[in-house]
Amino acid sequence: MRLTLLIIPMLVTACATKQEACIADVTREARVLDGLIAQTRANLSRGFAVAERQDVVTVRGSCTGRNEDGTTFTFGCDETKTVTREVPVAIDLNAEQAKLASLEQRQLQNQVNTRAGIAQCQAQFPAEA
Repeated sequence: MRLTLLIIPMLVTACATKQEACIADVTREARVLDGLIAQTRANLSRGFAVAERQDVVTVRGSCTGRNEDGTTFTFGCDETKTVTREVPVAIDLNAEQAKLASLEQRQLQNQVNTRAGIAQCQAQFPAEA
């Protein structure tokens, strides 16, 4: 899922106008900060973080084969799969609150730069009619 979230903006940017691509580039840090703030708030709300863990499991199934005479047969077979699951992770709530405050401060500072960058993109690449 995280890979999808990284690929979608690249695909949109590939089809975007020069102004849209410029604005997407300028606002990238703001989007990252927004995501980190949302994640940190969710951690504080839950009281714990969530991490992805990958486990390798063996799944028993049935497979089919073909005899020399063309008939088929069924036999038991194992398939190895990687399963991703979410697990709770203990966090220091005070440190998480401090992290949130720091991210929110960074977000405020970034908003000024983002507005200036968007204005520069609009001036450099006027909207196409």
